[in-house]
Amino acid sequence: MNLAFISHHACKEHKMGAHHPECPERLHAIQDRLIASGMEMLVTHYDAPAASVEDLARVHDRDYIQGIFDAAPSARDVLTWIDGDTAMNSHSLEAALHSAGAAILGVDLVMSERHHAAFCSVRPPGHHAGRASASGFCIFNNVAIGAAHALENHGLERITIVDFDVHHGDGTEQIFIGDERVLFCSSFQHPFYPGTGADTVAPNIINLPLPRLTDGAAFKAAVETSWLPRIDAFAPQLIMISAGFDGHIEDDMAQFNLREADYAWITREVHKLAAKHSQERVVSCLEGGYTLSALGRCVSTHIDELIGHA
Repeated sequence: MNLAFISHHACKEHKMGAHHPECPERLHAIQDRLIASGMEMLVTHYDAPAASVEDLARVHDRDYIQGIFDAAPSARDVLTWIDGDTAMNSHSLEAALHSAGAAILGVDLVMSERHHAAFCSVRPPGHHAGRASASGFCIFNNVAIGAAHALENHGLERITIVDFDVHHGDGTEQIFIGDERVLFCSSFQHPFYPGTGADTVAPNIINLPLPRLTDGAAFKAAVETSWLPRIDAFAPQLIMISAGFDGHIEDDMAQFNLREADYAWITREVHKLAAKHSQERVVSCLEGGYTLSALGRCVSTHIDELIGHA
């Protein structure tokens, strides 16, 4: 089976102003790299549906959801700022709903065994969005919405979320902390934005705060020690990934020194655990990654590992 590649045209219309790093060109860079690398023929494209308010309300407060709907501008060329670095234009609400819907569709596709894995090439990203807050370019928490859908509609009892973005997945942690059905593993540069995660103590949270200039060897050692044995013991029925590639050495949004081979390695290890425990079921959602060439290469490598052709 090939991989499900899920996106929506509205995700390319969400714009937060000139020179904003979280830009539509990110998705174009991924698509261009898939074509150039020959990966395009190994995926099946799907248009993401829009998530419903009920889908969103599994992880977000209803007052917050209504506030986002109310804040969404209808006029072209108008930006509404909902957080210090997160804005909405006239297409942003549609993009956010379809980004969340992509994670839901990804779950449905892998649970129905139509595909063993799915990649959601969407924006805005999601892992900084909390129950009642937008943050860090994120409006709705896509991966959390997908996981909650899997718990509610597919009867799963154990889901692992692996977040290797260079920034702590504070929104996802806030949503699932204390929920023993979800094992959340987040690696991130510390101290760094958003300044959370290093002191979290919870049985279902495994945070890896790592110093600036962390390279592949140090990242691998930390993951092998802290994450892999716990995920193996947890035996997840589904693995979801918050796939952020902003720890790449070429990305100037942070100060990690990771390379494509390091993202290939962590994806391969996740895929092995999925093959062992969850019939290879993996749903990956794009988070960060802002240097376009590096982002395209990393996503292509990530998808190749999820397919299992590397």
